[in-house]
Amino acid sequence: MPNLDVGHCSPPFIASFNTLFLMTIVFLLGKLRDLFDLSIRKKTRKGYAPIRDPYEDFYQRRMFSRIQDCWNRPIASAPGAWINVMNRTSIEHSSGFVQLQLTGGDRRCLNLGSYNYLGFAAADEYCTPRVLKTLNDYSVSTCSTRMEAGTTAVHEELEAEVAKFVGKEAAITFGMGYATNSAVIPALMGKGCLIISDSLNHASIVAGARGSGAKIKVFKHNDAQHLEAVLRTSIAEGQPRTHRPWKKIMIIVEGIYSMEGEACILKEIVELKKKYRVYLYLDEAHSIGALGRTGRGCCEHWGVNPADVDVMMGTFTKSFGSCGGYIAGSHDLINYLRHHGPAYLYATSMSPAAAQQIISAIRLINGEDGTSRGLDKVRQLHENANYFRRELIKKGFHVLGDIDSPVMPIMIYHPGKLPAFSRRCLDLGLAMVVVGFPATALLLTRARVCISASHTREDLDYALKVINHVGTICMIRYNVKEQAEQLLWQIEHDAPPTCSEGGKSLGRGRDQDKVGKQAAVNGKLNGKAQQNGVANLVKANGAVKVKMT
Repeated sequence: MPNLDVGHCSPPFIASFNTLFLMTIVFLLGKLRDLFDLSIRKKTRKGYAPIRDPYEDFYQRRMFSRIQDCWNRPIASAPGAWINVMNRTSIEHSSGFVQLQLTGGDRRCLNLGSYNYLGFAAADEYCTPRVLKTLNDYSVSTCSTRMEAGTTAVHEELEAEVAKFVGKEAAITFGMGYATNSAVIPALMGKGCLIISDSLNHASIVAGARGSGAKIKVFKHNDAQHLEAVLRTSIAEGQPRTHRPWKKIMIIVEGIYSMEGEACILKEIVELKKKYRVYLYLDEAHSIGALGRTGRGCCEHWGVNPADVDVMMGTFTKSFGSCGGYIAGSHDLINYLRHHGPAYLYATSMSPAAAQQIISAIRLINGEDGTSRGLDKVRQLHENANYFRRELIKKGFHVLGDIDSPVMPIMIYHPGKLPAFSRRCLDLGLAMVVVGFPATALLLTRARVCISASHTREDLDYALKVINHVGTICMIRYNVKEQAEQLLWQIEHDAPPTCSEGGKSLGRGRDQDKVGKQAAVNGKLNGKAQQNGVANLVKANGAVKVKMT
């Protein structure tokens, strides 16, 4: 089978040259305007430092404010296959800031921007009546934390359903997906621990890792060989200065990377996790519900035992049409988080109605409504995603992502073409998300398509027609014939996306004893635990214990 590398596209030379030239001109002209604009040179209050960084202030005034209409577009309808986007007009101030003001009207657009993967965001004949009943029984909010008066029978039912759905012993839920990562990671990792993170992990993971106080090392995106090199070096060298063994080592990856549309190479990572006896934290925010034959995420997609993933994280804001996030794992892990997780202890619990929406969606996927409608949604999502990706590549676009992934970035590269592409698509009734600097590298500007099971083939064909038309005008149809042929080959043969081979052994030397000692520190696995491939994460009195199942 040919090696498909659809997730890595290099910007054409002419696009790179034009981008750097354009940004240089814009920067120089902006600085020149500031030089003669007295309102910009106002001094701050005496004794006070500038509240905003000067370069961030310059970027917002002279660059971002001129194209900010491409983001934060308010809507006036449910985020279904089609949405009503509210119209806005620009008001420019003398300081250079541009203010957007609603005009009162809206336009009907095909929705390619929401994470409504399975179509549960709009009204559903099975889910909506149950949500309304729960809203009537429990009201909108519990007005309390989970540890006080914020736990209802609905919350407990939700956690049991989530644990069963993902194949773990227990689960704990939180009211916000971002906070799930940013609050749980510091509760599990601390000083003397090591976090090895994929280079393209989400900002919530980055925030949680930084807040933990643990040492952070980064490995190349989806590169098992580099991950193993980082593991071996880190274990051999130990902690900085003291060279003591690490208290814990944890690998953190995502199921689907939201800016790339790529699935993680879970099989190779699990092999390394077992080999070096380190913990694995899997963020399934975009993959749960979207990958796998029954929507159970990355483990089902790759045929990996969920027991091999120590900490399984996910959110309900994408496939389930609700809010919040979850952590699934062993009973010991979940009980520990109930007593040490700040997002559980101090934050208001999830709305019972939102929790009921998730329960109903999971049961629908499981077929508990007596139909196959839930599984049909998963199947339709995969068909829509693969069809749309195939057609985009056939038309000459650089498209990132893997088979079955509902996220597909269309590479624009040139930041000057980003607002033109976004505005023209909106004018033609297509609502899309565009991403540029500083969210991505300067030369990796892109438009991101999010496919839904609620999209019909007519919807997708209309979107392809608009994107092809606008892409031709903006000259972003970069010819990649070989890439198209390889992707078509995989789809026709129903093959999973090709991943890089697992990292090879780097050899054994005088550091082997340190490697062996560190493996023992991270978990003395007996024969049964090695077979099951699971070790429970527990902290007690500042020490680390490993309990076997």
